[in-house]
Amino acid sequence: MDTQSYLPVQPGVGMEENFLSLDDILLSQERLPARTECAFPRLGFLEKSTDNPDIVEGTKMELPLWLSKGLYDRKRRVLSVELPKVYREGWRTVFNADPNVVDLHKMGPYYYGLGSQMLHFDCPENTEIGQTLLQTFIGRFRRNMDSSQNAYNEDTSALVERLDTLEKALFRSGQSGLNSFQSWEKGQASQITASALVLNYRKRKITDMQQ
Repeated sequence: MDTQSYLPVQPGVGMEENFLSLDDILLSQERLPARTECAFPRLGFLEKSTDNPDIVEGTKMELPLWLSKGLYDRKRRVLSVELPKVYREGWRTVFNADPNVVDLHKMGPYYYGLGSQMLHFDCPENTEIGQTLLQTFIGRFRRNMDSSQNAYNEDTSALVERLDTLEKALFRSGQSGLNSFQSWEKGQASQITASALVLNYRKRKITDMQQ
């Protein structure tokens, strides 16, 4: 019997958030470098570096993701958002060369999630960013899953401290599957049950068929 008081909700995939997910709520607080394209009267108190009562046009600020998305408008040009350094060309070159050498947690615990959200903003480098995100995930996936399958009953803290949030979730899934298999192999499990990923996929298929 499951005794958890809170059943974790999986984060959204790609550019769509799931605000029942704690990971997506935390992701929405990530701060982005931004520049105002118009004046914001009587909001100067939000900018600690000036005594001006207004936020003047051209002010550079760091705003949370949720606010940046809310203010961003392609037509009105209220706000322009700059790329965080980890998604710029210099770092993309590093990721494309060997993604396994990068400490993704140190660079930002929501590397894949925030990178996907950056595609909301018009940027000429969006295609390259999307390709780097995909290739980085592919390049690190096999090593991460191999590690999760070869660390039975071991301290895995050193293995996961360099992973981003999505990779840590996959690592835990791999560990859970390994532990379940080991228990079954030793005769300590009465039956093999479908994983949560399979069950959720079936639920989505049923929902799609009913619509």
